Amino acid sequence: TTVQDLGRVGYQKFGMPAAGVMDPFAMQLANILVGNEQNEAVLEVTLLGPVIRFQEPVVFAVCGGDFQPRLNGVPIENNRAWEAPAGGRLELSAVRSGARGYIAFSGGLAVEPVMGSCSTCLKAAIGGLEGRAVKDGDQIGLKAPRSLSQLERRAAPAGFGPQYSKEPVVRFTFGPQDECFTQAGKDCFVNSAYVVDSKSDRMGFRLSGPEIEKAPGSSGNIISDGICFGSIQVTNGQPIVMMADRQTVGGYPKIGCVITADLPLMAQLKGGDEVRFLPVSIQQAQKADLAQQKLLSNLKAQLDRPLFPESRYNVIVNGKRYEVSVSRAK
Repeated sequence: TTVQDLGRVGYQKFGMPAAGVMDPFAMQLANILVGNEQNEAVLEVTLLGPVIRFQEPVVFAVCGGDFQPRLNGVPIENNRAWEAPAGGRLELSAVRSGARGYIAFSGGLAVEPVMGSCSTCLKAAIGGLEGRAVKDGDQIGLKAPRSLSQLERRAAPAGFGPQYSKEPVVRFTFGPQDECFTQAGKDCFVNSAYVVDSKSDRMGFRLSGPEIEKAPGSSGNIISDGICFGSIQVTNGQPIVMMADRQTVGGYPKIGCVITADLPLMAQLKGGDEVRFLPVSIQQAQKADLAQQKLLSNLKAQLDRPLFPESRYNVIVNGKRYEVSVSRAK
């Protein structure tokens, strides 16, 4: 479990990895549900969740993979805001589906930014809590703790956002070095299933499957160039999808790049899961990203919309008097 936000932007040119969350959609959704800005730092949980004791009342939300969360021993849902009382206990178990979960707290975590980001980069030992993972006994404060009204309406509708799977079809764009592979090799990549290696981590997902054939004359190496989130390097004929903690440059050819909108599908995979790749155009990739961001912004606007004051009415039905309260969004 580490502290993460959307990453350390603007420093890769100096050799500093961006880090940041693996599943940006789930992280932003969690923040929206608790009334935060979308880039507020959260706890990213991997495979096995923590137990958190709240010293003060706190509004929180859990999104991403299913860690079977329980508040004071009672099961609670993902993708919904909850309020924990002082002394309350939030427990996340081993993940049941997906791989990573995100816990956002209303008011945001009181963590000192490094180079403009609170994200933990374990390999560089910076950000978050002293550049390390959360450990037993850690205490983390909130910057501006607050309660929220109408918690029952602060939830995402069923089926909201990316639909996680153990066998997803992930969209990608070809390039920038797809000419380093034969057409047969590219067809093989598109038409085959690849299995996630158990040694995969936040730096990259090693995949195993049919070998991707190099073009004649290609050495399998290039002059090192920049690597972005989702780049698909090919090493010894096998793809590696570069993730949040990726290195800033690399010397292996990249057959393509996972589109931004489908990074959450990759992030929720674990060892033994299977993935297939579907090529799309850059225009399709941009359209999918814009649609995903609009989905989040529309939900934020809906949840942040103020309500009219509650109105009360006396209603008589079959001779009996009932008091009815009504409130609605502006």
